[in-house]
Amino acid sequence: MNLQNKTIWLTGASSGIGEALAKQLSQLSVNLILSSRRKDELERVKSECSNQNRIAILPLDLMQSETFEAKAQEAISAFGQVDILINNGGRSQRSLVKDTLLQVDRDLMEVNYFGSVGLTKALLPHMLERGAGHFVVVTSLTGIFGTPYRSGYAASKHALHGFFDSMRAELEDSGIKVTIAAPGFVKTNVSVNAFTGDGSALGSMDNAQANGLTPEECANAIIKAIVREKREVYIGRESYGAYAKRFFPGLFAKMIKKAKVR
Repeated sequence: MNLQNKTIWLTGASSGIGEALAKQLSQLSVNLILSSRRKDELERVKSECSNQNRIAILPLDLMQSETFEAKAQEAISAFGQVDILINNGGRSQRSLVKDTLLQVDRDLMEVNYFGSVGLTKALLPHMLERGAGHFVVVTSLTGIFGTPYRSGYAASKHALHGFFDSMRAELEDSGIKVTIAAPGFVKTNVSVNAFTGDGSALGSMDNAQANGLTPEECANAIIKAIVREKREVYIGRESYGAYAKRFFPGLFAKMIKKAKVR
């Protein structure tokens, strides 16, 4: 795929992987629509991008699914069409199952799963009408295998894999592409903002996150996967875990209990 002159809608664009994606994509002669809850941070990201005249700001809260149809129409109106939706927004978790309120699990599903699925469904009729479109969802390697301290987060990411694999099987012959990008540890504030067991934010960066890939490295890998129209890509040093779980499940089960995930 040649991204030149494509219109790309990006969620979670105000920080971390999303911010890095925005800056790198803005250098590729594309139209960009940047979304997150924080309009001021979106404006900051835009000011640090190239080709700012080709960037639109569209504030969006992934927990307000009732707004998605209207937001999709705003996105389409910005440049006349949307070619690619990158579902990147979400929130992580750092708490043990026994310490985690059920409401936290519900909130994780609402943001990470229903947010991406709802926005996808709101935009899907537009892409089907055009007979072309590309949905990209940034999940996590915990969408392949669960780890301690991330039960609700892993569940929401596993759910995304199930949904988007099924949607691809249904619609790929209709011109709809689906790319699932599953990063491992990336050095962002995702752990700082992560839910703890009572729903409050962790407020600190854990060691595993601090030693992860840079957001720029992750964004570069995601963009390469989009251009190559890959169906699924694993990103980061922890990718071996996906293969270990598949081919050596017993050994992997012992390894993951001792993994340094905090």
